[in-house]
Amino acid sequence: MEAAVGAAASATLVANRIVDNVALALHGKRETIKMAVTALLAEGHLLIEDVPGVGKTTLARGLARSLGLDFRRVQCTSDLMPADVLGGSVYDANRGQFDFRKGPIFTDIFLADEVNRTTPKTQSALLEAMAEGQVSIDGTTYPLGTPFFVVATQNPQDSHGVYPLPESQLDRFLLRIRIGYPPAEIERQLLRSRGTGDPVEILQPVVDREDLLRTCKALDNIRVEDVVLDYLYALIESTRQSPFLQGGASTRAALALERAVRAHALVEGRAYATPDDVQKLAIPVMAHRLRMARTPAGGSGAHDTERVLQDLLSNLSVPV
Repeated sequence: MEAAVGAAASATLVANRIVDNVALALHGKRETIKMAVTALLAEGHLLIEDVPGVGKTTLARGLARSLGLDFRRVQCTSDLMPADVLGGSVYDANRGQFDFRKGPIFTDIFLADEVNRTTPKTQSALLEAMAEGQVSIDGTTYPLGTPFFVVATQNPQDSHGVYPLPESQLDRFLLRIRIGYPPAEIERQLLRSRGTGDPVEILQPVVDREDLLRTCKALDNIRVEDVVLDYLYALIESTRQSPFLQGGASTRAALALERAVRAHALVEGRAYATPDDVQKLAIPVMAHRLRMARTPAGGSGAHDTERVLQDLLSNLSVPV
């Protein structure tokens, strides 16, 4: 038990170093950064949805700089092809054979910027990489490295020129978060400085690969007592019984929530999970995975599923 607590404490220090470092570039958004680090440590993928210009790319780049890992970024556009992401076979005339040229997906941290501006065909090219940690091209499977972390940014679905992500693709993102506008004083400071310079450029790596992998492994030592697990499962069951939701949360969603709860407890400096972790992670983990029921009582869009989840949480008895 003492060893597990010690491992969790050491892992929390690593998590805090990452959060503190990214906060140097993204001011006033510490809780948002914690959520991003939660996704990273849970070995999931992160979807950042918000209006342009509030720091989505800054957050993604800040994480990459803080970790000191290989990082590739693709700006998604309507003419982006799957081969532009995955790579493909190129004919070598000198040797008379085809050689595989790896695409930008072969990296530790991959940023798909404005992912919903590219077509569904290219969006789906990410599916195998995110789900299986590998890429299959021309009958050959190429494994990706460890860690492999996808950060995708997207504009709200009511923006012009966007293609909604398919449900199977959304399901591969552990968390979907928003950043929002900065606090008033922070924004005034940005105006005073006239936004000069790139805030990410000042960041230096604070964690190496071994630290990160060891910290991810420490999640196995985070305790989730039966009372917390029962509370989590009661929420899952309530989504399946809600007349406002179509089908409710899947088993994969339940497992994702449990993993995210462990990671959040670690980021918060605890060796055990609490109902508060479940409450904080329920919407980021599940809202983008759920669909409103096709009834007059139902609505449409992510904000509706968020409201339903919030109502379900408020109606559940919180264990003491």
